[in-house]
Amino acid sequence: MDRETKGKRMIPNYQDCMKPFLLALQQSTTNEVKLRDIINSIADHFELTDDERVQPLPSGKQPILDNRVGWARTYLAKAGLIDSPRRAHFVITHRGITALETPNLDINNQYLKQFDEFVAFTNLSNTKATVENTQQASIKLDQQEDSSGITPDEALRNAYKTINDALAQDILERTRGVSPAFFEQLLIDLLIAMGYGGTEEGTAHALGKSGDNGVDGVINQDPLGVDQIYIQAKRYKQGNNISSGDIRDFFGALNLHNAQKGLFITTSDFTNSAIDTAQKLSTRIVLVNGNDLAKLMLRYNIGSRDEQVLKLKKIDEEFFEGF
Repeated sequence: MDRETKGKRMIPNYQDCMKPFLLALQQSTTNEVKLRDIINSIADHFELTDDERVQPLPSGKQPILDNRVGWARTYLAKAGLIDSPRRAHFVITHRGITALETPNLDINNQYLKQFDEFVAFTNLSNTKATVENTQQASIKLDQQEDSSGITPDEALRNAYKTINDALAQDILERTRGVSPAFFEQLLIDLLIAMGYGGTEEGTAHALGKSGDNGVDGVINQDPLGVDQIYIQAKRYKQGNNISSGDIRDFFGALNLHNAQKGLFITTSDFTNSAIDTAQKLSTRIVLVNGNDLAKLMLRYNIGSRDEQVLKLKKIDEEFFEGF
């Protein structure tokens, strides 16, 4: 990276942080490395001053360096070069070691595009925004246009979508790894947050328990329990999709309970035949796949929280009429 721009030092961008991130893991004497130790190692690698290490984003919520290392971590993880055995701890994978052992290799987005997992992740955003635009949106909103040619408000909106898409994938991966009991409580919290059954205890029950004639849970649709929704929940890995047979089995279970409404939730996805089957059955069955579940969790702050609220202002033309 060019460390000098018009005589000023630069904090490395997120792509420049990728290789030092891997080096920090490779050179560690422990199996796992804390994220804070990795950030410090990257700061040492680029010989950043104390002020540069703590220089904040315009929001003041987080140092710029921490933010950029965080994005490097996300992209390396999506490409399979690193893994996280537990919260805020990381290890290098065989794929990451191979990258470091390749002479004169630039480890950046272009390199990561060879991995299907990374391509699938980046395609999910379906937007022209990039993380580079995210940083420009955070740091250069006072400019009329950034280097990509979009306006500051466009950059901000694109950045918002990019961040949320990455966060949704992260929260989905974490949800796939929780215990059955935790998954049960997560779904109860989500459905109650969405307004089902009010806020009283006992509005959802039997989630995660077997032996209830093919139904994993029941939640009241209203505070009095006049109407109920029967739930099937499958905490599956990516690629282990729900089939049409699974939908028919759930339909049969609903009939045993004389239920009129069913909710099938999975952390994976549904096959096309499963979706078609659900649409043709007489009982209404709503399907929620992993991506939809992650978006709902973000919307209702289940496993996430609001860090900052930004409001975009515009001129009130009617206020100035007549002057």
